[in-house]
Order: sequence, then structure tokens, then C-alpha cells
Amino acid sequence: MNHYDVVVCGLGVMGSAALFELARRGQRVLGIERFTPGHDRGSSHGSTRIIRLSYFEHPSYVPLVRRAYGLWRELEQSSRQRLLYETGIAEMGPPDGTLIAGTLAATRLHGLRHEVLSATDTMRRYPAFRLPRNFVGVVHPDGGLLAAERSVEALIAQAKRAGAVVRTNETIRAIEPHPKGVRIITDRGECDAGTAVVAAGPWLKALLPDLAIPLRVTRQVMAWFEPVDPALFVHFPVFIIESEHGMHYGFPPFGDETIKVAKHHHADQMVDPESYDRSVSADDEAAIRNVLADHIPSANGQIRAARTCLYTVTPDGDFIIDLLPHFPQVIVASPCSGHGFKFAPVIGEIIADLAANGATDHDIARFPLKRFG
Repeated sequence: MNHYDVVVCGLGVMGSAALFELARRGQRVLGIERFTPGHDRGSSHGSTRIIRLSYFEHPSYVPLVRRAYGLWRELEQSSRQRLLYETGIAEMGPPDGTLIAGTLAATRLHGLRHEVLSATDTMRRYPAFRLPRNFVGVVHPDGGLLAAERSVEALIAQAKRAGAVVRTNETIRAIEPHPKGVRIITDRGECDAGTAVVAAGPWLKALLPDLAIPLRVTRQVMAWFEPVDPALFVHFPVFIIESEHGMHYGFPPFGDETIKVAKHHHADQMVDPESYDRSVSADDEAAIRNVLADHIPSANGQIRAARTCLYTVTPDGDFIIDLLPHFPQVIVASPCSGHGFKFAPVIGEIIADLAANGATDHDIARFPLKRFG
């Protein structure tokens, strides 16, 4: 039986980043993935993900994402491919809404570059938008997008280059205490390690059934639309808009001529990751089109593609990054509540720190298990 320093359970973007960081620190590390990296059953697919320094969720995330920017650039250099595209980001909504109030609080606390524009000036700069008079736009030049599947592929490729072992299409059945640390039991056999990292997203509770956290796995939908007026999207930012329809986000054309748009938390529908409906209904499409019809009509063209993904959501919307209190050989590194992709390389650093020392210099005070009692 092989023995590893660390076994990483799940190779979405978080697990892949942990695998890479552990391997380049000289750890003997194994990554096990139930499907094939870049698969469409979890939370790390769909062509693009937003990256932004401004953080309406809480200002404490800003130092972490600032570090993540640098690490993404390092990964670009080592993998010799572009992964991060700074398009700028426009966040739009009423001044007293969750989005604008939150992003300005984080922006001002951390002194981030930004502009605050009236609705008229936002539409003058980005004519594709149609905004109510009381809306404002907050524009950050550092915002942009990450190439999703390509980022996962790059992390795994660099992890292998640093000596990591990767096993795919293998299902983990159990994670158990063992005199040497942990024993990982899969549908192919067993292996031992000093530490296990559980980055399994929607399958977290299946691997750690005694974890007493009220997690919710929710079904999301993202769709790609053919613009009615493509010229309006040539110089177009990533965007988030909070409106009467909820909070939506979207991307400029990336690799084709379509505009990707989704509703954050969509219908907030809890599902079983083993059996949820992966088809996209007319109601799903309508939940996205309504914001296009009212606020981005030039993007409200023919739908070209639509896909589902999953959020795994904590009650407070923050991450979980912690050692299991009664089984500290296990590091929990998910869920990320639908806003974690951009942080992956810095979370990889944090996980490697925890595996080596049981602590990290990064501020993870918002992410412990004990906050759930």
C-alpha cells in the first residue's frame, strides 16, 4: 500500500490548487478525482469565472484575493498560457443595496482604484446597459475574468510537473483515522497519508458524514446569448448588477461572440448532486433573460448554450477552511458558497500551511468550523 504525505480528495479548482502548492513544496502528494478534471458536475466549469479585488461580501476577503492575483500571474508564467484577463468590472445597482454599499466599503477600506459613476455616465461609458436613474455604477479597472477549465488544467499540469500523482475516475468511499494519519478507501483500494484535504464541494458531506454543518447544495444555471448589437460589446467589462430581478453577473465575449450571463443563487433550489436535473428549462432561461430585457437589451438575443453548475453554500455565505476538531489530520477546504474560484491559488497556500504547521499567516478568521457550534 502506498503512503503519501497528503492526499487531496477532489480536484476542482480548490483541490487542484492545493495539489500544486503541496507538490511544489516537496510533499509526496496524491490527488483523487471522481470524474475527469474540468468536468461539468461541480463548481469549476463553464468557461469563465470573475476575479475582482472589490469584495461586497466582506472587506476581509480583499487581502486574500490580492495575493491570488499575484499567484495567478505566477501560474501563467510557469504554464506559459494566459489565464487572467483584466477587462475591468462594472458593479451596478441602487446606492443602498447589498452590492454597491458592500463594494464601496471594501474599496474605501483598502484604497482600491475605482470610479463611482451616475447611471447616465455608466450608460455613456457602456451603452449596452439600461439603468434606472437612481442606480450608480462602481468601476474597478483591476476586475476581469479567469479561464475556468484552462486554470484547472494548468494547476494539475504544474502539480504533476512538481511530482504529484493524480488518479481520476476514482470514487472515494471513506476517510478514516489510521495510526499513520488517515486511510483513504476508494472503489479501487486503499492508501494511507499523514493528512487528507477534503475539497469535494457538493460531495463534502458524503465524505465527512459526521460533519454537523447545515450545508446547502444548490443548482445554478449559466447561459450564453448572441448579442443583438455585437458592436456594443467590443470593449465591455465583466459586470454585476443588482436589480428588481435579483443579482446577476456576466462576461464580455470570450472565445466566441456570445455574452455569458447568470443569476447569482439562481432559484436557490436545493438538490442532490447525484441526481439533480442538469437540463435547462424555459423557467431557467427566463430567470436570466428578465435582467437582459430590462437592463442589457442588446444582449437579449438568441440563446446559444446553457449549462448547470452547483453551489455548496454555508449558512453565512463564507468559506470553510479548517482542521476537523476531533480529527485534525483532515483539512476541510470547501465549500466556497458560489464565490471561491478566484481565490484558488491562495487557498492552496493556506492548505499547504495547515498541512505542514496546523496554522497559516493568512487571515482565515472568517472560515473556521467552530462558528457553526
